[in-house]
Amino acid sequence: MLKSAMFKHVFLTGPPGVGKTTLVQKACEALVSSGVGVEGFYTEEVREGGRRVGFDVVTLAGERGHLSRIREGAGASHGRKEYMVGQYVVDLPSFESLALPLFRHTGAADGGSGKVFIIDEIGKMELFSQSFIRAVRQTLDSSSCTILGTIPVPKGKPLGLVEEVRSRRDVKVFTVSKENRNAVLQDILTTLQECLKHNSQNQ
Repeated sequence: MLKSAMFKHVFLTGPPGVGKTTLVQKACEALVSSGVGVEGFYTEEVREGGRRVGFDVVTLAGERGHLSRIREGAGASHGRKEYMVGQYVVDLPSFESLALPLFRHTGAADGGSGKVFIIDEIGKMELFSQSFIRAVRQTLDSSSCTILGTIPVPKGKPLGLVEEVRSRRDVKVFTVSKENRNAVLQDILTTLQECLKHNSQNQ
């Protein structure tokens, strides 16, 4: 019996730009072609004229919405609370309206069983959403769904939920580097298949 059968979820970590999202996308393609149901979202940077102007949330069904944009000038926030990460203003309503409905299908009763749910990423911007935090915790504890997610490397003040994920005994964390990012895909897929097998036995 492989020890990885203890794991229920797989998370990738590593510095920004190392290729975590690309690996998640490659894993999705491989899972889909082997007949595994995949749902969820990933984060994509948005560039204009060669410079990064923000990030979008993209669902696996191809829907897209703003996650954040660079604050242009000192425009007023019209009385709304603004959530900033560095120079980026986080568009919380846009993120929540796209990401939160995806979590509704992760329970066993909703056919979440045997599925892989993509969360890319659990980062500073996403963690402004209390509803997102609650949904992630519920999905981590759900017996039926396997998560493939990404978390940032620790930097500055620890992010509560990120450290929770990192220290869970049922989470396997792969650290992605430029050196291992091509070789690690097979390990990620093998572990995910074990997670799925383990979860289906526990139904």
